[in-house]
Amino acid sequence: MTEEDLIAAARRARKSAYAPYSRFQVGAAVMAEDGQVFSGCNVENAAYPEGVCAEAAAISAMALGGGRRIRYVAISAGPQGELRACLPCGGCRQKILEFAGEGAEVLVDGPDGVQRHRFADLMPCAFGPEDLAP
Repeated sequence: MTEEDLIAAARRARKSAYAPYSRFQVGAAVMAEDGQVFSGCNVENAAYPEGVCAEAAAISAMALGGGRRIRYVAISAGPQGELRACLPCGGCRQKILEFAGEGAEVLVDGPDGVQRHRFADLMPCAFGPEDLAP
């Protein structure tokens, strides 16, 4: 699967977003180290903090499918009918950190093309699983 295919998977997931309150639709696709791709979309709730981010949904799907390491995360987001370059929120960055493989990258779909970010650059000085080791 190419990076373009991964972005396309995030775009397809975005179309399924349930965002009746913010109207901000997000789709994400993660590629595990074995090449499997798992997608997710944001799902809002009238009690705003109870919603689910697209990245978290995709990570959950990956875990259910047996994946444990992320190589790529692709994100496609924006208000209905509009595309905006949108990086993962802080909570999703922490969730990605838990599964990020060495050299993991975040691909962000935007109106000017795809932006590439090394995940390590998005989470400097992160608190992760190794910090809990005895």
